[in-house]
Amino acid sequence: QVQLVESGGGLVQAGGSLRLSCAASGRTFSRYRYIMGWFRQVPGKEREFVAAIKWTGASTYYADSVKGRFTIDRDYAQNMVYLQMNSLKPEDTALYTCAADRSDTVHRTTSEYNYWGQGTQVTVSA
Repeated sequence: QVQLVESGGGLVQAGGSLRLSCAASGRTFSRYRYIMGWFRQVPGKEREFVAAIKWTGASTYYADSVKGRFTIDRDYAQNMVYLQMNSLKPEDTALYTCAADRSDTVHRTTSEYNYWGQGTQVTVSA
């Protein structure tokens, strides 16, 4: 139903910035309301919620660990969702994945999302 492709990851020094992009596609995407989220994960640990945005209305939600540093946004016309990451810290290092679910409610857990991208790696050096 929905395909997600992330891009924009890379290697940066602490204090630097990166902008991640997620391209969404699918026949039903434009006909239903979706919640879009960003998660991150390091090997051997649980996937962690980072931020989410409602496709319709653009209400945003953030994990406490990134609040004030990261900004999630979307381009409705181009079916894109972005994660602007500023003041990056070594603990932000992870594989960042984009997720989507056909819902108009806020989702903060992995199990609540039905569609996932492959992820883009972010590495922050000290």
